[in-house]
Amino acid sequence: MSNGSLYTNIQNKIATIEFGHPASNSFPSELLERLTISFNELSTNGTVQVIILKSERENTFCAGASFDELIAVSTVEEGKKFFLGFANVINAMRKCSKLIIGRVQGKAVGGGIGLAAACDYCFATEQASIKLSEFTIGIGPFVIAPAVERKMGLAALCELTLDAANWQNAYWAKEKGLYAKVFETINEMDKEVDNLALRLSQYNPEALKEMKKVLWEGTEHWDLLLEERAKISGKLVLSETTKSALQKFKK
Repeated sequence: MSNGSLYTNIQNKIATIEFGHPASNSFPSELLERLTISFNELSTNGTVQVIILKSERENTFCAGASFDELIAVSTVEEGKKFFLGFANVINAMRKCSKLIIGRVQGKAVGGGIGLAAACDYCFATEQASIKLSEFTIGIGPFVIAPAVERKMGLAALCELTLDAANWQNAYWAKEKGLYAKVFETINEMDKEVDNLALRLSQYNPEALKEMKKVLWEGTEHWDLLLEERAKISGKLVLSETTKSALQKFKK
């Protein structure tokens, strides 16, 4: 469990990916790599028509990338490699031939918002507040910004990025387009997640595949773009400002 867990279950043309980590469902590099591989494999799996992405436990959907690994970065190349973790996942999600439903049961921070934004349709509960806190430690949400902007717009990205110390509630996120629907309870949300997945699994697979392409038109340059963004973050994490902020958070 030190590197987290990731399980994929396939039933009735529906694949469910469930990830987890003791540190608020954060992602060490190894777990991000496993998630990337899972999306790539499911993209070519003929028995799968739709994917559900979810996390373990109730309070937090995803706290972003591993804080311990971030602190341990010592070179620009290590930094770039670290931030490529979420870049690779987002690119795998956008290029996946299957539609992806996000199930956000709790708070999402940083990369967690990137995951939600990269889903094609996202359900959430009232507890699914969001925050882009990167500025508070001297970096920025550069890698996930394209996905967030695509889903929520530039104004919302700006507000989340600059107001880095404060949370926005789930209804604000719904109003801005991150979530399609918000529910009072997890049980209510899960019923809708299952219902939508079931309906999609019964539609023409070729129509769904073509619609996925349409939804992500104009993002073909993201392989290069997100790599460049990872390089920016990899440099910033080595700055004295960031190192000092990280040590304060660690204490």
